[in-house]
Amino acid sequence: MSIPSIVYKAHATGNDFVVYADPDGEYEPTADEVRYLCDRHFGIGGDGLIRLAHPRAVSDLSDAQVADCKANGAEWFMDYRNADGSLAEMCGNGTRAITLFAQRQGLADRPGGRPFRLGTRAGVKTLTSLGDMPGLGKDVFQVEMGAWKRGELDGYEVTIPGVEGSARGTFVDMGNPHVVAVLEDAFATLPTVEELDLAVKPVVAPEIESDQNVEFVRIDEQSEGDDAGEATMRVNERGCGETLSCGTGLCATAVTLRAKTGIDHWTITVRGGTLRVDVTDTDVKLTGSATIVGKIELV
Repeated sequence: MSIPSIVYKAHATGNDFVVYADPDGEYEPTADEVRYLCDRHFGIGGDGLIRLAHPRAVSDLSDAQVADCKANGAEWFMDYRNADGSLAEMCGNGTRAITLFAQRQGLADRPGGRPFRLGTRAGVKTLTSLGDMPGLGKDVFQVEMGAWKRGELDGYEVTIPGVEGSARGTFVDMGNPHVVAVLEDAFATLPTVEELDLAVKPVVAPEIESDQNVEFVRIDEQSEGDDAGEATMRVNERGCGETLSCGTGLCATAVTLRAKTGIDHWTITVRGGTLRVDVTDTDVKLTGSATIVGKIELV
């Protein structure tokens, strides 16, 4: 097995991962190994696997990507794989989980220290360790998620096989693709956020060339005077089905809600917890907690 004998279990607001450090570039996983370790019955269980490695040790990266990591001060790279073994461009929750792991391994500064520059397939991300924060939990990090791109507002129809009704969705590119459906819009006829069956993969029409994550959202409160809103979200994440949280999905949701309401700052509750998302014309910041669950010896 091309996996070290010691791995760790981590999560960030319930989005859970098998993680390990590979400083010498010896343990690049195969798709079969990722599927085995992420299996919740026969393996450890997780929405994905993250290898923390130097950029030059990640075989699918181009010379330009490795050079970008070096130019932007990212000594370490988040080599993230979905639970089905496929490569992933980006995982906002994963950046927090692997940065907390890097802290515990002595590879990143603790709260009050320097921000951590982390390479991803969607570019270098900067994470600031904030410590414990009321309302957001312990070991909170703010992630500078970078630029976003949004398609036509409500430009897609979203349905769920076996579920009556539909909703309109908005495409958002956060380094990986998302379609966000706000369920209280007048033309939404799907059940409420709590009642949705997201074990089944949603269908987006017209079809998007690459598979996408799909978010379903309810606005709970908004205050234009305070430029702040609250919302509830669930997500079906490509490569693993419904997850308790999705960092890039939270960002895509806030981008969509901003387009609909003009509000820049959102507190969003997912099944795994509560996070804050701040949107500007040029970037998004995601703030939430991370947890190291335990250390596991493979036999």
